[in-house]
Amino acid sequence: MNVLITGGAGYIGSHTCVELLNSGYGIVVMDNYSNSSPDVIGKIETITGKKFPAYECDMLDEASFETVFQENKIDAVIHFAGLKAVGESVEKPLEYYHNNLTGTLNLLRLMKKHGVRRLVFSSSATVYGMNNKAPFTEGMPVSATNPYGCTKVMIEQILRDVCHAQKDWKVALLRYFNPIGAHRSGLIGENPNGIPNNLMPYIMKVAIGKLPCLRVFGDDYPTPDGTGVRDYIHVCDLAAGHVKALEKIDTLDGARAFNLGTGKGSSVLDVVHAFERASGVKIPYKVTPRRAGDIATCYADCSRAKQELGWQAQYTLDDMCRDSWNFIQKNP
Repeated sequence: MNVLITGGAGYIGSHTCVELLNSGYGIVVMDNYSNSSPDVIGKIETITGKKFPAYECDMLDEASFETVFQENKIDAVIHFAGLKAVGESVEKPLEYYHNNLTGTLNLLRLMKKHGVRRLVFSSSATVYGMNNKAPFTEGMPVSATNPYGCTKVMIEQILRDVCHAQKDWKVALLRYFNPIGAHRSGLIGENPNGIPNNLMPYIMKVAIGKLPCLRVFGDDYPTPDGTGVRDYIHVCDLAAGHVKALEKIDTLDGARAFNLGTGKGSSVLDVVHAFERASGVKIPYKVTPRRAGDIATCYADCSRAKQELGWQAQYTLDDMCRDSWNFIQKNP
């Protein structure tokens, strides 16, 4: 099977490329490198010992996007490409709706035109909104509190509507919880531009002295230590989930949602202490006011993915911190 991976040079995309190549799939990568680097393509080839076509291309440029379909036989698509910073989406809603929705519509039109009917979509636990109680299950009502989250909710609905109208389409909606960690080689990992939005890259930049201290948003939540609890999952576990979804996609009835998490919550301070154990580096932090839209506790019920995809997370929080530290040491 030959798989097109949009956003394949990004954090989760690059790890999924490795997992697919090691599992015997052919891949075609496209990325506009807005939040990634072309260097990642060579690193994927180094890790796997395999070469593959890679295109610098923006999904909003439908003409050049179509070239990817014309020049390659594509059997399925894994769709990662999109803008993903929650705070930025609040400041730039038009850019987020245009990029994420229009890019996806362009992709679906091209898939339809070129007879591709298998899609794995990179969704998010953010679709569970503010009003559901953890652990989150796939049957819960969806909503969102920011434009980024709204684009995920909307794209999931678009994909359900496509599958309802076109019975030969098969779509896996993978709702990620909080990916951290890096490939054990240390060659690829999460290295965002500027000041990070996510906890682990922020901790790593503090650990190597690029930022003075970690900001902890709120210590008065109804959680064991007062800090927010999230379901952190190793990016390599997440990548393996995409391979499982592709293996099982023909058994799906239309569009089917799956949670990808560990099923266990860890607080911000749990992650800080695990990182300190892995690295031997003390992480200074200061508590600041809660962020608007943050909920106290968020973790997954992953039983559907286990039962229907044969997937479950393997790595511990200590494993995730060990691999993150290895990556940042090799890529300071």
